[in-house]
Amino acid sequence: MPSRLKPGIKMKDNLIYKLVPSGKGLFLAYDHGIEHGPTDFNEVSVDPAFVMEVAEKGQFEAVVFHKGVAEKYYNGRVPLILKLNGKTKLREGDPVSRAVCTVEEALSLGAAAVGYTVYAGSEYEREMFTEFGEIVREAHKLDVPVVLWSYPRGHSIKDQFALDVVAYAARVGLELGADAVKVEYTGSPQDFRWVVKSAGKVKVFMAGGPKAPTDEAFLTQVKGVMEAGGAGLAVGRNVWQHKEPLKISKALRAIVMQGQDVKQAMAAAGL
Repeated sequence: MPSRLKPGIKMKDNLIYKLVPSGKGLFLAYDHGIEHGPTDFNEVSVDPAFVMEVAEKGQFEAVVFHKGVAEKYYNGRVPLILKLNGKTKLREGDPVSRAVCTVEEALSLGAAAVGYTVYAGSEYEREMFTEFGEIVREAHKLDVPVVLWSYPRGHSIKDQFALDVVAYAARVGLELGADAVKVEYTGSPQDFRWVVKSAGKVKVFMAGGPKAPTDEAFLTQVKGVMEAGGAGLAVGRNVWQHKEPLKISKALRAIVMQGQDVKQAMAAAGL
């Protein structure tokens, strides 16, 4: 069947490969200061310079900062994903998160990619969809990858971890033009395969979530994501809240990048 594309127009390759050439990777997320407040931090992790150091020594593919932190702490030694929107948890009701930074500003701060959160299911989803669409257009004109934090939330969402909800979140990433999508884990690799399938050519990254009860429990989730065809994870608290951040980072890399099993990765990392 002949192509219907106009002469000279090509389908754009997934730009996320500029950030993760192998198609797999680990992002160290540190957008919690605005999203959750400083309650997630201790005397060490409250300092963005510490997280920047963990991202570098832990060999993460990228670190995730908001504009203000990037301006003051980003050192250029690890690729930067600049989060363009954010909200606090102080406001009640359905969530809405609007841009506080532009793609051009992100590039001026050294960003290799940009990120944006959409709360599908919120009564404000239309506003976020519209703004995200504008961001995708601007970023893709500049060949900048776009990562979507896709989190169904609001009074209509009864279970944010349900398979149909998470798969929907992944599909939203594909439909809105994201290059990668960050979603919750559904609890089993069997279920998560449908999430990955629903995202099509969009790379699926697991949200790191709250601090796991044990290292083995957390790493087992990560192994499940990779078995299901996921691309990796964007993790925060399970690394920089850890008593040995570089050891858990080493175990994560062994699972995500080398395909090791959980016990093998833990042993190699000294956990």
